[in-house]
Amino acid sequence: MKHPVVLVGVGEMGGVFARGILKLGHPVFPVIRGSSLAAAAAQIPAPQLVLIAVGEADLTATLAAIPPDWRGRLGLLQNELLPRDWAGCPDPTVISVWFEKKPGRVHRVIIPSPVYGPQAILLADALATLQIPTRILADADALVFELVLKNLYILTTNIAGLRTGGTVATLWSRHRDLAESVGHEVIDIQEALTGHRFDRQTLFAAMALAFEGDPEHACMGRSAPARLARAIRNGEAYGLDLPVLRAIAAEQS
Repeated sequence: MKHPVVLVGVGEMGGVFARGILKLGHPVFPVIRGSSLAAAAAQIPAPQLVLIAVGEADLTATLAAIPPDWRGRLGLLQNELLPRDWAGCPDPTVISVWFEKKPGRVHRVIIPSPVYGPQAILLADALATLQIPTRILADADALVFELVLKNLYILTTNIAGLRTGGTVATLWSRHRDLAESVGHEVIDIQEALTGHRFDRQTLFAAMALAFEGDPEHACMGRSAPARLARAIRNGEAYGLDLPVLRAIAAEQS
């Protein structure tokens, strides 16, 4: 029997990964909400991977509760993820998820999902069983770029969408000035949070390719107001001037 994989969080996204991992022949042990991570680690002290599939709002509390035996075995897949989020958990396997899974629907691929870390091949092989494409990254710097790109996509579409509504294709074709203005402020925040500088033209070009991958993707989800508020708080922590984001926030109130 192949080595076990622990799945912390059994929602829609976790279910996709669990199915792929099972198809590879690995036993999957779910840890549901409210269960003791310490008790689970006592039963399975050395899994091949501990895939953390909780939502981004629960990630900090979940990582704080990870038992020591599991800390070097983590896999992360959340949105709005950056290296600072996994401090104290060395060398995780991280995937920037570019497919969507809604209740009662099959998954929808936007573009291939980049993955990096010790168990990158496991995740890539698991998703391949479901015809979900991935890209294994060469180094940690490439991962940071890909995480920032995903954050740029999510935050730009959600925040600009609070003003425009509509789809990403409409946002980019009819409201590009707004999208780029929001995007530049988002990149300012990402650079502050990561301590990196990024080629903005490359980021915007990559975001446009993602728009082409699913042009009818809605800009604004239910999390958009919370994402905007969080982005402004992050910017404030670094003394950033965010006039466009603040103007959109003022419109919402």
